[in-house]
Amino acid sequence: MTTEPTPAGPPGAGAHAGSPAGARAGSRPGPRPPASPTLPAVLPPRDLPGLDPRWSRLVSAPDAAGVERRWHVLDTAPDGAADGAAELAGTLLCVHGNPTWSYLWRHLAAQASRHEPRWRVVAVDQLEMGWSERTGRSRRLAERVEDLANLVEVLGLSGRVVAVGQDWGGIVASGWAAGELARSARGRHSGSRVHLAGLVVANTAASYPASAPAPGALKLATLPGVLPAVTSRSELFLRTTLALPRPALEPAVRAAYRAPYRTRAERAGIEAFVADVPIGPAHPSRPALDAVTDGVAALAAAQLPTLVLWGPRDPVFGEEFLRDWRRRVPHADVHRLATASHLSPEDSLFAPAVLRWLDERVLRAAADGPAVPADAPAVPEPAVAGPGVFDALAAQAADPAGADAPAVVEVAADGGSRTVGWGLLQRRTDELAAGLLALGVRPGQRVSLLVPPGADLTAALYAVLRVGAVAVVADAGLGVRGLTRAVTGAGVDWVVGVPKALAAARALRWPGRRIAAGDVSGVALRALGVTAHLVDVARTGAQRLAAGAALPPVPQPSAQAAVLFTSGSTGPAKGVVYTHAQLAQLAQAMGRTIRIGPGQPLVSAFAPFALFGPALGATCVVPAMDVTRPATLTAGALADAVAAGRATSVFLAPAAVVNVLATADALSDAQRRALAGVRVLLSAGAPVPTPLLQRVRELMPLADPRTPYGATEVLPATDVGLSDVLEAGDGEGICVGRPVEGVVVAVAPLDADGRAGLELVDVPGVSGEVVVGGRHVKDHYDQLWLTQAASVDVRPSPALRAAVGAGRWHRTGDVGHLDEAGRVWIEGRLAHVVVTADEVVTPVGIEQRAEGVAGIARAALVGVGPRAARQLVVVAEASTPVARTTVADPELAEAVRAATGRNLAAVLLVPALPTDVRHNSKIDRARVGAWAERTLAGERAGRLA
Repeated sequence: MTTEPTPAGPPGAGAHAGSPAGARAGSRPGPRPPASPTLPAVLPPRDLPGLDPRWSRLVSAPDAAGVERRWHVLDTAPDGAADGAAELAGTLLCVHGNPTWSYLWRHLAAQASRHEPRWRVVAVDQLEMGWSERTGRSRRLAERVEDLANLVEVLGLSGRVVAVGQDWGGIVASGWAAGELARSARGRHSGSRVHLAGLVVANTAASYPASAPAPGALKLATLPGVLPAVTSRSELFLRTTLALPRPALEPAVRAAYRAPYRTRAERAGIEAFVADVPIGPAHPSRPALDAVTDGVAALAAAQLPTLVLWGPRDPVFGEEFLRDWRRRVPHADVHRLATASHLSPEDSLFAPAVLRWLDERVLRAAADGPAVPADAPAVPEPAVAGPGVFDALAAQAADPAGADAPAVVEVAADGGSRTVGWGLLQRRTDELAAGLLALGVRPGQRVSLLVPPGADLTAALYAVLRVGAVAVVADAGLGVRGLTRAVTGAGVDWVVGVPKALAAARALRWPGRRIAAGDVSGVALRALGVTAHLVDVARTGAQRLAAGAALPPVPQPSAQAAVLFTSGSTGPAKGVVYTHAQLAQLAQAMGRTIRIGPGQPLVSAFAPFALFGPALGATCVVPAMDVTRPATLTAGALADAVAAGRATSVFLAPAAVVNVLATADALSDAQRRALAGVRVLLSAGAPVPTPLLQRVRELMPLADPRTPYGATEVLPATDVGLSDVLEAGDGEGICVGRPVEGVVVAVAPLDADGRAGLELVDVPGVSGEVVVGGRHVKDHYDQLWLTQAASVDVRPSPALRAAVGAGRWHRTGDVGHLDEAGRVWIEGRLAHVVVTADEVVTPVGIEQRAEGVAGIARAALVGVGPRAARQLVVVAEASTPVARTTVADPELAEAVRAATGRNLAAVLLVPALPTDVRHNSKIDRARVGAWAERTLAGERAGRLA
């Protein structure tokens, strides 16, 4: 092997300056040589943003044909740890795709070099690409895999090696890893060479059917006559690829990617790489790709630690490729980079995700011993603590005295209602379960349920759970974009929906076969591409059961049951996975908290809560409203629902509370009598001001309004009633009460930068991130490995660890503290903490005091300016709405400053504060802060809401 380090010199001085090879650098003055079919390897310019020139070197190694070739390689530690740094943890062998080069891995290289323990990054420029040699010939996939293997041999890599690849470089890296596994099995490296320790892939393929057309955006590029025009004769293919990332790449970064591809000769490899995409069974690289697919299967069988990082906005490698990876490598850890596109290594979370995964899945696993073989006997399943998901439904249906009692009551806008008894609900659930099995729904498959709350949704949900499939529940309140992200990202196999939802599924190309619900004509069924209607599914199931067919055993407690999506109010909605055991425990915890069960009907104005009823034996009443918009619930509709179901408990979203009070004057005497019988009123999802709860009590005098605190990941966590809030008095934030039975609440204190640490304390008065532990905490986030790892990254004291026992921890992202009485106070979101030069400020307490000033209806505290000079600003809605943004008059501003005890830089009044989609009540403080920054800087900030 021969290597050439980057020559010393001032920034911009390139290797072999003045020579034809040096002219390839692209940033040097002087005329270019004529294009040539072959070009030697050279070193890149020294001034490319983010790239340390000391990493660049040229390496000679034989290609697949045995011909000596010159490669450009980025190598962060060519001499190992000889520079005095800590011992290396291993090597990341990184392979780029088309039309990029090793520059793609600069962020990973920089962060791996600083990480503890340190990883060596060796990122290659494939032959014909980047700054490596142009040999004048096209290279096939099999040659690229062999080229890489030969280069690794020459580099002398040894010890722990993790293969990393993106785009078609991921296929090459997977092929090399599979070959390395086979070579190791044959004993080729028995003397201590490479130890294959893992595989990281990003937006690439594990397989590609011979019958499939060109993927995504490659369809046009692969047309005859078009390929040269867009790849080598022009920069169109290159520039289009570089335009994909969001946020957009900086101009200097785009220029750096383009630097080795200035001429047609330099771009010949781009054309050849596209031409080598094995479309059809007769393509020369089809056998090589099939071999890589078989190799991936071998890697999966060997349980090789695997991380799949994915940019979901990729027009080339779409969601079907990610689903294929999950199917072929079921043990792989998956993390979807929500805003990333094709060039996913450009995402700011890519490198941190890789390095954290290496720590936990490669290094820690090695320290803890070998992984359990895939064919090891299963560990006996723990028993479910308490009743299972189906037990209460079955018990109610089997009770002769209760089989005809109402299980679900649907109330119409005209006051009429539809009642479904427990016996009918059980029978319809079994029929749908049998019909779904006949249709082809299988255990583990994912079924998206896009049906309004009511008997149809309840029966469909429990039928899906009964057959062992996984219910995907995403609130339509997420909006079309959010719902599309949820359904597509969850990788559903089936979509059960009303016509409006199925139309969206077809128009937006959601995955999965479609099952219709509700009123829909035969013509519409065909137009929507529907496989069956729920009525027909139930009919088929009834026939099978009548013929003696039996349903399979109830799913095991540890089997996945549901993916429930968060509200999306603090970022893209996340899928939260619950097992059957956890779902049953969650239902029981909710039942204890909201006081529902047999003989305790519940009116639910929030769809997910309506689904807990059958698991608790409680009648669920669905009021006449648009459940995707809680503020559409009127006092009259609520009263009619209470009367129809003889309900003793009511659940209202905070926005529904506001509208019920706003429309209470229209109540009739009969409706007022119905509301007066309610004994439990609950509201959750966002804080409800105490004055509102006091006004609600006027409508429901027997009820002590309660506001359980929790999240989709752990619900409920605490419980508090209006009387408890009044007893607690004023404090810094919102009192959400004490932990419910089986839950432990602790705090991860904030440091001077507003970051929450790992240590957990339960000391009164210490502000920090609220962390909840318990048995009904979520299992994990769906395809969000890094988010899941961060959410459970805590160091509880021995006492706290013992208190949680077999339960899990969850970092809520909320900031708060415990008081002397063990009550929990929420002070805001961790992301909304304002860090100034002198202190860390949580927002809610200050906002509450601002809202206590006459003239202020609702307030948001934000910080503006750089940290060293950051100032606090209150942006508020006035009690008397203003038509446009204005600065509060001096008297009002001074009153706000006095009430908050803060020297606020400004008090701005706006027509409305922006809120999230689902709850209509959580203020989008990040948006408010950015707007205030622009406004106070004199820029045109536009409308805030």
